[in-house]
Amino acid sequence: MRLSFVAAALVALPLLAACGGGGGSDKPAEITQADVSKSLQTGGLDAKTADCSAKIFVEQGISQDGLRRMLKSDTKSGVVPDAQSAGLSKDDTDKMQAAAMKIISSCMQANH
Repeated sequence: MRLSFVAAALVALPLLAACGGGGGSDKPAEITQADVSKSLQTGGLDAKTADCSAKIFVEQGISQDGLRRMLKSDTKSGVVPDAQSAGLSKDDTDKMQAAAMKIISSCMQANH
């Protein structure tokens, strides 16, 4: 497995399976750990790694707006967007980078 490719994919967050809206409320549905995991699995991670990664992203405290922006990121093209081009705040960018490092050490190495 190419660890650097997987790390880049995690940093880019190929969260392609955005939560469905619903209920007619103006407030968007909250992005949950399960939503993040499902999206990571859709992006190609195995369930165990996706669950571990999702837990870290949520525990890191990335805002709901930040998670939503990451869910909307288009990574189908193979282009790895940086956090600024995804529209993340500096705080969310810092949290995402910290989460990515924890994921590499906790989820990737533990599973392989």
